[in-house]
Amino acid sequence: MQDKIGDMAKYERHVFICTNQRDASSPRGCCDPAGKAEFQKLFKDKIADRGLKGKVRANKSGCLDQCEHGQTVVIYPDAVWYGRVKAEDIDEIIESHIIGGKPVERLVLPEECINTKECPHRKPKEKL
Repeated sequence: MQDKIGDMAKYERHVFICTNQRDASSPRGCCDPAGKAEFQKLFKDKIADRGLKGKVRANKSGCLDQCEHGQTVVIYPDAVWYGRVKAEDIDEIIESHIIGGKPVERLVLPEECINTKECPHRKPKEKL
C-alpha cells in the first residue's frame, strides 16, 4: 500500500471538531456559539506544538448530532467520539489518545448515543 498520494503523506489521524452554530434558544445547545472555531484552532495549535503537523489533522466539522453532550470531537480512523470536551481536556486527548493510543475514557460518548435517536440524553424536538 502506498504511503503517499502524490507528494502528500496520508494523515495517521483526523480530529473532527464540531463547529456547528445553533440559535441560543435551542434546547439542544450549540458547539460553537461565537462562530469563531476557536476550539478547532486550539486543537490545531496544540497538535503543531507537539510536532504532529502532517501526521494529525484537526478539521472543523459541521453538526455531529451530539448536541446534548456539549463540545463534540471525533477521532478517526479510531472512530472514538468524545463529548463534554473542554479546552483543558485537549492536552490529555492529544497525549493519551493521539500519541499514546489510549482514549480518554471519561470523555468517550456511550455507544448507545452515537448515530441513534435512542440516546437517553437527547432532548425531543420542539413542536411548531
